[in-house]
Amino acid sequence: METKTRILLAEDDTNLGIILQDYLSDKNFDVTLAENGEEAFSKFLKQQFDICILDVMMPLKDGFTLAKEIREINTEIPILFLTAKSMKEDVLTGFKIGADDYITKPPRMEELLMRINAILKRTKNTEKQTKTTFHLGSMVFDSIRQVLTKADGSVQKLTTKESQLLKMLCENENQTLDRNIALNAIWENDSYFNARSMDVYITKLRKHLKDEPSIEIINIHGKGFKLIKS
Repeated sequence: METKTRILLAEDDTNLGIILQDYLSDKNFDVTLAENGEEAFSKFLKQQFDICILDVMMPLKDGFTLAKEIREINTEIPILFLTAKSMKEDVLTGFKIGADDYITKPPRMEELLMRINAILKRTKNTEKQTKTTFHLGSMVFDSIRQVLTKADGSVQKLTTKESQLLKMLCENENQTLDRNIALNAIWENDSYFNARSMDVYITKLRKHLKDEPSIEIINIHGKGFKLIKS
């Protein structure tokens, strides 16, 4: 069964939010609606999304601030702004933050759908080659910034080798990561000393992930390691 594209929709106008959620759900999207910026950021930390649609003017946290915070955690996820204004300053601000597109409110539904599909087509064409952010239960791992962000917003900085090893495990999620492949990629050889060093790094990663019960790194005897998401 095909997995639905997951949308985080942040819109403080309750009526418009429900209308957009119903329309996009009818188009086979999985839509999570948040009524303010703080609620949206909380849901972003706890769930995995494929695209964010953010209203610019929201209470508690405006769309630009929300987008900046999302970008600090995930540099790749597409962002589309909803704005009640067509002012050039708003558009420029959005693109400086890293927006992929914007549309004025109230949006024409067909145009909104086309813009979403166009963004997803662009990003999914290179997603596998450029993916740098991974969701590990309630945690978010950014391999570029080398950080693990927990559900409460706290950040765990990783060393370069920790980050490289965790990225390889994530890329091979629920599959065995061959020990020799990891050694050659990260340590550049498979000497006994470096093999023991990798075991130490696996232990460190387990410690970093110990508060996330849905994630486990297991040993595959004689072969390597496997990151399991339950």
